[in-house]
Amino acid sequence: MTLDEIKAAVDAGQTVHWANTGYVVHKDRLGQYLISFLPNGSCIGLTDRSGHRLNGKEAEFFVARSKDAAEIPGSQSTPDGQGRGVAPGGAVAFPLGRQI
Repeated sequence: MTLDEIKAAVDAGQTVHWANTGYVVHKDRLGQYLISFLPNGSCIGLTDRSGHRLNGKEAEFFVARSKDAAEIPGSQSTPDGQGRGVAPGGAVAFPLGRQI
C-alpha cells in the first residue's frame, strides 16, 4: 500500500496493519498517523520526519480482512501470503524480549 492508500484507508475507518496483525496504523487526535504495537502500546510514526517516506515497506502494509473474507477459501490477510509472525515450520515467532 502506498502512503496515500494507507491514510485513505485509516480515514475511512478500515484497520490497517503493518507486517502482522500486532501492528496497527491509526491517526491520533493531533492528526498524526502512527504505527502502534498492540501488546505493549509502543508507537512510531507512519513516516520519517519529512512525512514522505514510510517506516516500512509498502508491501508490508495491508487492510485487515473482513469477517466475510475470512470465510472465503484462499483469502489472505497479508498481501504476499507470507504468514508474518510465523517462523518456517509453523513455529510461532515472538517479539524480542518475549521469547520463551
